[in-house]
Amino acid sequence: MSEKPTVYDSASIEQIILLLRGQKVILDRDLAALYGVATKNINKAVTRNQDRFPADFMFQLTADEASALRFQSGTLKRGQHFKYMPYAFTEQGVAMLSSVLRSPQAVQVNIAIMRAFVRLREALSLHRDLAHKLAELERRIEGHDENIHNLFDAIRQLMAPPASPRRPIGFQVRERRGVYRTPTKRGKS
Repeated sequence: MSEKPTVYDSASIEQIILLLRGQKVILDRDLAALYGVATKNINKAVTRNQDRFPADFMFQLTADEASALRFQSGTLKRGQHFKYMPYAFTEQGVAMLSSVLRSPQAVQVNIAIMRAFVRLREALSLHRDLAHKLAELERRIEGHDENIHNLFDAIRQLMAPPASPRRPIGFQVRERRGVYRTPTKRGKS
């Protein structure tokens, strides 16, 4: 009981969460480092309890995914080559893994990992809300831009000097009106 429990920082755990096949996952080697056990011990525990790990909880990376992951990571340290294709655990898979590994450290690590997944989910929903509000604002601004453009056009038309009167179309008589009536005498009747 003299052992002090280790506090795991969820921000550092967020760094090892990857996006593979459209899911947020943690690789088996990263989980092994967090739990303080060898990767083969995690894989043995998983193979002994395969009924607890369906395909949506855990999957094995393909060779293409592993090589792409190796490319993203840059140069690997000595001994970090893939002899076997690594397993990727989803959030539910990590929770199930903590029920298989029953050490106190596994419980503490699992709590920190769950908090990291929750923080990522909250950040993602916040980004979706912000993206939605930004799109709405852009739509509103586009409408305002059009209205302002129309307003400036109307002001320019009012500021323009009046156009000279246009010459009427057709034949115009420019003579004075002739006197065609004869004067009548008024008077005696």
